[in-house]
Amino acid sequence: MKLEDLYRQVIMDHYKNPRNKGLVKDDSYKEIHLHNPSCGDDITIEVKVENDVITDVLQDGTGCSICCSSASVMSETLKGKTIEEAKKIIEDFFEMIQGNNITEDEEEALGEALAYKGVSQFPARIKCATLAWKACEKALEDGDTDE
Repeated sequence: MKLEDLYRQVIMDHYKNPRNKGLVKDDSYKEIHLHNPSCGDDITIEVKVENDVITDVLQDGTGCSICCSSASVMSETLKGKTIEEAKKIIEDFFEMIQGNNITEDEEEALGEALAYKGVSQFPARIKCATLAWKACEKALEDGDTDE
């Protein structure tokens, strides 16, 4: 099996069986909504942080398979990470999506998010793959969600 086929399977699995889908609308979560008008992707992320650790990431939205599956992968990848670790993983994801090289350790930290490596060959799809990650990055930039 070719690596591209494996990546395609990961993307389709997360699209058909999204993880952490559904919002709780709870004040202990930081909520960010982003919309990509160029293709209609629409995503809302809820992030809960306790003691500098992301304890939960929820996502809900509509859009193409790249956008929706990427939100699912992102929610699994960042859960349990410290804010600092998550910001580094998000930065590495953006580097990879832009077609830039990342280290083996950075690839390992990305886990299933490596499935989006090929998106760099399709510039119009980069926004689709990064929308949920940008929402989460924004939630983390705006500070801790602890009350």
